[in-house]
Amino acid sequence: MTIASETPSVELKKLNWSRLYWPLLGAAAILAAVLAGLVIGETNIPVTDAYKTLANKLLSAGYEIDLIDQGILWEYRLPRAIVAASCGAALAVSGVVLQALLRNSLADPYILGLSAGASTGAVLVSIAGVGAGAISMSTGAFGGALLAFIIVAGLAKLAGGKAGAAQFVLAGIAGSQLFNALTSFIIAKSASADQARGIMFWLLGNLSGVRWFDVVTAAPIAILGVFIVFLHARSLDAFTFGKDAAASVGVAVQRVQITLISITALLTAIMVSIVGSIGFVGLVIPHAARYLVGVRHKALIPASAAIGAVFLVLADITARIIIPGQVLPIGVVTALIGAPAFAIILIRGQR
Repeated sequence: MTIASETPSVELKKLNWSRLYWPLLGAAAILAAVLAGLVIGETNIPVTDAYKTLANKLLSAGYEIDLIDQGILWEYRLPRAIVAASCGAALAVSGVVLQALLRNSLADPYILGLSAGASTGAVLVSIAGVGAGAISMSTGAFGGALLAFIIVAGLAKLAGGKAGAAQFVLAGIAGSQLFNALTSFIIAKSASADQARGIMFWLLGNLSGVRWFDVVTAAPIAILGVFIVFLHARSLDAFTFGKDAAASVGVAVQRVQITLISITALLTAIMVSIVGSIGFVGLVIPHAARYLVGVRHKALIPASAAIGAVFLVLADITARIIIPGQVLPIGVVTALIGAPAFAIILIRGQR
């Protein structure tokens, strides 16, 4: 009787631990990456100083620490690392959604033109003055991202009937070029020389100007967006077999598509409005996560969010230290990694 009563509890403990293993590992990896973002930079700062700064600011501990180092850690590096992690998680999960809905392993917000559309919308509001101050930069970016997706999807449909992988990629390239050209035209027409320099650096992905008010926007939106997508994990599993298969198992196809595309556009728009256009995160990270946890979206979504967060924090660290005395746009680092990965995925897909 005792053995029979104890056996299920042992199995339950093993099951619970297996469910908690990956989330705990992901959370630990994100915290480790953020800590690395705090202590590694143009000037390395000891981990003990990072601990003292956090204790002073969060717990009023009263540790003695150099005020300059404390200012760098709290006002500059910590918000930068949090926003980088939020951006990485949001873009990675956006890639997961687009790849499932479109059944296209090459889909991501950057390649399909959502990032370019968001950039155009943000520049229209910030430089051209569209909305006369009544529309925020994030709202303009959201509208631009949605418009870009509608144009790309329509063009792919016209080009290939059922809009296969090749049609979406080609339509995305065309849409990206269109919106990039519009952005350049707006900058040339409406921006001053100083504004043009700042905008062009921002368009390549720039975390240098990130502060705590950006954290208040980026982190909650990223958490909310990832949570909503996670709630649709089973629907995304069904969509990988096509819309007809999803409808046959009871998925409200149109409603789920509109919801998830809107969330993807919102995540892309918010992140672009804060840090600019960062490419290839939504393409590379979902494939890396599938290699680790498989294709089921209940595991794939949180894994992609965690890996994306860690990846972009590490990319930001690289951008700060790779050239002494100079900070590269983070989009340059992600492109150097993402472009070869794109080629590998394309070649493997053809085979």
